[in-house]
Amino acid sequence: MRVAFTTLGCKVNQYETEMLAELFSREGYEVVDAHDFADLYIVNSCTVTASGDRKTRQLLRRLKKQNPAARAALTGCYPQAFPEEAAAIPEADIVAGAKNRAGLLKAVEEAFRTGKRVVAIEPHEKGEAFEHMSVTGLRGRTRAFVKIEDGCERYCSYCIIPKARGPVRSKPPEEIRAELEALAANGYREAVLVGINLSSYGRDLGLRLIDAVELACSVEGISRVRLGSLEPELLTGEDIRRMAAQEKFCPQFHLSLQSGCDRTLRAMNRHYDAAEYARIASDIRRAFGNPSLTTDVMVGFAGETEEDFCQSLAFVREMAFAKVHVFAYSRREGTAAAKRPDQVPEAVKEERSRRMIAAAEESRQEFLRRQLGRVEEVLVETTHAPLGYEGFTKNYTPVYVSCGPEACGKVCKVRLEAVLDGHCIGTLES
Repeated sequence: MRVAFTTLGCKVNQYETEMLAELFSREGYEVVDAHDFADLYIVNSCTVTASGDRKTRQLLRRLKKQNPAARAALTGCYPQAFPEEAAAIPEADIVAGAKNRAGLLKAVEEAFRTGKRVVAIEPHEKGEAFEHMSVTGLRGRTRAFVKIEDGCERYCSYCIIPKARGPVRSKPPEEIRAELEALAANGYREAVLVGINLSSYGRDLGLRLIDAVELACSVEGISRVRLGSLEPELLTGEDIRRMAAQEKFCPQFHLSLQSGCDRTLRAMNRHYDAAEYARIASDIRRAFGNPSLTTDVMVGFAGETEEDFCQSLAFVREMAFAKVHVFAYSRREGTAAAKRPDQVPEAVKEERSRRMIAAAEESRQEFLRRQLGRVEEVLVETTHAPLGYEGFTKNYTPVYVSCGPEACGKVCKVRLEAVLDGHCIGTLES
């Protein structure tokens, strides 16, 4: 039987799709490309925004239209957060949530055996354990994502994820080590530790994220260890010092900001202010020689005034980020912010987005220019003719380097000489 997967959303979802693909493959299913003919289509959904839910529904309709005889399975965060709404989608023959990912196989087999529709969404429970899961690689990628944490208990006023993902739970260290050793044996040299609220790793085990970092760096065969998105205030000075002591650790920190205005941060129920964020960023820059700081910034949050926005804009310029993901606030039903009466008009959001994106692009170009003249180790990944192969430095600067296919998957020393299309252009050092 042929099965095709489509993933919407974050790196954790991408990891979990790979785990499911390996699970189905072991059980005798033939995993094919998402655009190919299949007997079963599985959509791993994201529910961060209402538009994400809409995209999921549209995708299911399109899949059923192109192959009416196939069955379609909906899984992931959307049905977990909104089970009744997801269960009512007629194109979904199987509906499962973000809990008990491995249970999707059983639900699929039941649907094929009985010919009936199956809805199997398990609610999250306080104290639930981390679901055992691992992957042996990620198809088409030269770096491996390793999920080490699930769940979030931050309850930002705009975010539905705590409802979709449940309480914080962490992968035991021995499972992390075993998975990384298997990935190294399969030729992966770079591992990216990811989670729903990665900074909370270990809270349920009496550990901290730095313990997972040091463990990963100790695995033979893994040359680089990188982190996914972090909540800034959970990163202590001691954590930063211990990370800096690890030769394999990549100094790229995606510190979620959301706003540079303290009034807006309080309204969002974020757990830091701009001054604390700036101090943490300064600690990172002192500890590492050439780190990159990237972030997310939301504009047009409920109640954001022009003065609030200007404060946030000034802070983003001051921080000199390597890259900023700018997005406009979108009301999410089921969250506290969606109920606020002081919503910002869409036209204002669009205008503020343009201004913030322009500032972010200036910061990005300045960061790339600061990399010129340096000789950096680049993990060469994929071809991008005619500019050569694309790869990334330890601080995640994207580089086009002229080389042959023999360099793909290897770490090479590259001199960075120019900036083009959001990348540095480099030449191999002999």
